[in-house]
Amino acid sequence: MPPLYTPEERIRRDRSPWTIVQAVLAPLQFFVFLVSLVLVVRYLITGQGHDAATISIVVKTLLLYTIMVTGAIWEKDVFGVYLLHPSFYWEDVFSMLVLALHTAYLVALATGWLDARQQMWLALAAYATYVINAGQFLLKLRAARLSAQSEAYA
Repeated sequence: MPPLYTPEERIRRDRSPWTIVQAVLAPLQFFVFLVSLVLVVRYLITGQGHDAATISIVVKTLLLYTIMVTGAIWEKDVFGVYLLHPSFYWEDVFSMLVLALHTAYLVALATGWLDARQQMWLALAAYATYVINAGQFLLKLRAARLSAQSEAYA
C-alpha cells in the first residue's frame, strides 16, 4: 500500500491551519452526534423531546457542512484538489452520501415531506452513514500514523 502522504504533502499537512481546524471540528461533531443520537432515540422510544432532538440534528448537520467545507479546503492545501484525491477518494465519495442524507433530513424538516417519526428515522439513517464514514477516516489516519512510524524506523 502506498503511503498516504508524500514527504511534500506531509509538510503541507503539518503547516496547514486547516489541519488544526479539522482536528477540533471532528471530535466536536462526534460529541454533538452522540448527544443527538441519545435525543433522537429517546424521542423514538418515548415520544418526548421532539424539539431537542430536532435542534440537535440541525446542529449536527451544520457541523457536518462546516467540516466538509473546511475539509475540502484542507485537501486543496495538502493535495492540490478540493475533493477526491486518491488518498481520500472513497472517504470523500461516501461523504457525499452522508451529506445527501443529512440534507434530505433538512429538506424533510423544512417542507413537512415526512412526519416527525419518519424524520427521526431518516436522521438515524444519516447517522449510520456518518459512523461508517468516520470509521473510514479513523482507519485511514491510523494507517497513515503506522506508515509514518515504519518510515521513521526504516
